Amino acid sequence: MLTLRPAREADRAALYRICLQTGASGEDATALYHDPLLLGHVYAGPYLTHAPDFAFVLDPGDGTQAAGYILGAPDTAAFEATLEREWWPALRRIYPDPAGVPRERRTPDQRIAHLIHHPAHTPADLLGAYPAHLHIDLLPRAQGGGRGRALMTTLLGALRGAGVPGVHLGVGESNTRAQGFYQHLGFQELRRSPGAVTYGLRLMATGATSPDDPA
Repeated sequence: MLTLRPAREADRAALYRICLQTGASGEDATALYHDPLLLGHVYAGPYLTHAPDFAFVLDPGDGTQAAGYILGAPDTAAFEATLEREWWPALRRIYPDPAGVPRERRTPDQRIAHLIHHPAHTPADLLGAYPAHLHIDLLPRAQGGGRGRALMTTLLGALRGAGVPGVHLGVGESNTRAQGFYQHLGFQELRRSPGAVTYGLRLMATGATSPDDPA
């Protein structure tokens, strides 16, 4: 049995492991990276440290590590600014900037290291209606049985409770299974870029004055 609960600091290693083992469009990326912590440094660790109230895991309850997570930030612009001050500087001292290596020649590790030195900034026009964002990843043994939906429902509820009007997420263009999952939950495609699709979901009705109003 998998229990959904808030993430805690003791889950950090599990979050990094899940991030790596789902890091190739939902498939195991362990063989792609020399440093197994790199993906977690970018896509998991910052949330546990700087947005812990919006981090949830699936706990097997048998003493083994978590098998899935959902991580979010209610205010993406503020989150990105916090990481620039408090998260990326330490990592930049560990991982060299591969900017001098041509993009097409960078290794997978160098591509992630480049993100540490040159993190993407979410366009302001997207943040007006969809200021929050999220990441969700489940290991194969945690998939199915409505567990992904349960994670999404829990985080979306937390975001609504915080008065967040909308949330967005990115998914690989080739990950059609994940795209179908998000569409089934009501997410709408907002934009496409090479290799990626951005989806959004309104959490509060237009003109709503209460965070409990339905989308």
